[in-house]
Amino acid sequence: MDATTSGTSSIQYHNLTDQSINAIVAAPPVSTFQRNQRHCFGESTPGEFPLAANPSIVLHVLTACNLDPQDLAKLEATCSFFRQPANFAPDYELSISELAALDMCEKRAIFKPMTPEERLDLKQRCGGSWKLVLRFLLAGEACCRREKSQAIAGPGHSIAVTSKGSVYSFGSNSSGQLGHGTTEEEWRPRQIRSLQGIRIIQAAAGPGRTMLISDAGQVYAFGRDSFGEAEYALQGAKMVSTPQLVESLKNIYVVQAAIGNFFTAVLSREGRVYTFSWGSDSKLGHQTEPTDVEPHPLLGALENIPVVQIAAGYCYLLALACQPSGMSVYSVGCGLGGKLGHGSRTDEKYPRLIEQFRVLNLQPMVVAAGAWHAAVVGQDGRVCTWGWGRYGCLGHGNEDCESVPKVVEALSNVKAIHVATGDYTTFVVSNDGDVYSFGCGESASLGHNAAAVDDDGQGNVHTNVLSPELVTSLKEVNERVVQISLTNSIYWNAHTFALTESGKLYAFGAGDKGQLGIELVNNQTERGNPERVDIDLN
Repeated sequence: MDATTSGTSSIQYHNLTDQSINAIVAAPPVSTFQRNQRHCFGESTPGEFPLAANPSIVLHVLTACNLDPQDLAKLEATCSFFRQPANFAPDYELSISELAALDMCEKRAIFKPMTPEERLDLKQRCGGSWKLVLRFLLAGEACCRREKSQAIAGPGHSIAVTSKGSVYSFGSNSSGQLGHGTTEEEWRPRQIRSLQGIRIIQAAAGPGRTMLISDAGQVYAFGRDSFGEAEYALQGAKMVSTPQLVESLKNIYVVQAAIGNFFTAVLSREGRVYTFSWGSDSKLGHQTEPTDVEPHPLLGALENIPVVQIAAGYCYLLALACQPSGMSVYSVGCGLGGKLGHGSRTDEKYPRLIEQFRVLNLQPMVVAAGAWHAAVVGQDGRVCTWGWGRYGCLGHGNEDCESVPKVVEALSNVKAIHVATGDYTTFVVSNDGDVYSFGCGESASLGHNAAAVDDDGQGNVHTNVLSPELVTSLKEVNERVVQISLTNSIYWNAHTFALTESGKLYAFGAGDKGQLGIELVNNQTERGNPERVDIDLN
């Protein structure tokens, strides 16, 4: 709008010629402006590039707006100002966008305790840029819910972590996997008191076994001290009924754990993967005994590539890696059913890149490993599944196996942000909080509460779902769902958790051991519709 027509005095702007910033700054002041005057940009002389006089303004905008690293890169690519050295503390050598990225990195909880040497090592590992380090840190927080509340639906038992780091457990406890110092089942959430004063940020649950990770990167484990199918392991296996510090991991700052079948994996804050056991015939790239409790770095392609998330299934491991060229997924282990995603069913002793995502032009952002199948959510919200398609768990409308990732076309109108997989079941959460599920309907764990009648007229056979269906029962809670967790074990009836944005937890599926955290009556063994668990995770 013209200033003269608005009734206000006109403002004179001084046009800058299209030249480099150095030339602009070096240009002599125009003679008509020799008088001393204060500008809204500070004490800069007219003719100087205004923001150069106070670059902290730019730094404030870049950091306060929580811009994505890609946004910073675009600013740097389109405006030469952002490529200039900062010329003010803390680092004269960094460009302003690099300085802003470092500033945002320093606000991340995992980055704060790093020494200068550790920070520089991480920078080199990520590709030599603080923007790439920031992308690595943000990607890990997004897919693992670090520093946020979470619920884990384990095989027969459950773990809930509040946003403040307290831990509750309930369900089966035959191996002491609830951490209360007993082997008695718990049908209601019970806080693990021995962890008071320790803030937990991550949890993992396997058959008869639990692992917890503190904000200091330490790992606590309890339950069956075995790496096999714990509930069916040898009777001589050691049991630990209260959380114990894992001594062999004391020198590794751990941010995530994944418990698979016959092995356990952990992820360090620098993005390195370590595995325990399952290595006697080099299944994970190293020669060890099946009961080896020493962590061994995962060798091969991922040795020098930072990983942001790991996911473990039946005898295989997936790793979401962060590279300068973008996000990628690697797999290693048993290839039965095509679950490694390489177009074959052969085993892989070392991590191998899943090439199909490049073909699909999909940037993976979240990865999930079910017992026999896997899934990924892309940056654009597309969902891919692959592996053994029994009961329709891949969501492609059939029970066929897929040996490479395939886009779930039935979700083409849904922008997904989260995916969870179990034993032949899959859940997808959309950006608006809707939940879709498909696969095996046993134990009512899909949330559709639909039962079919078998040939004998019995009404206890649950319907399998071959294509994604909206879980309408979760729409009725009138809250946005942010996380789904479901049982990932072939030896247990499945149960499912839905966590809402406000920290409310809803459970459905099998509850015969108390794993729902809800008292069942009249000889009930499962809950078809989601029911609120009496615990606040915020």
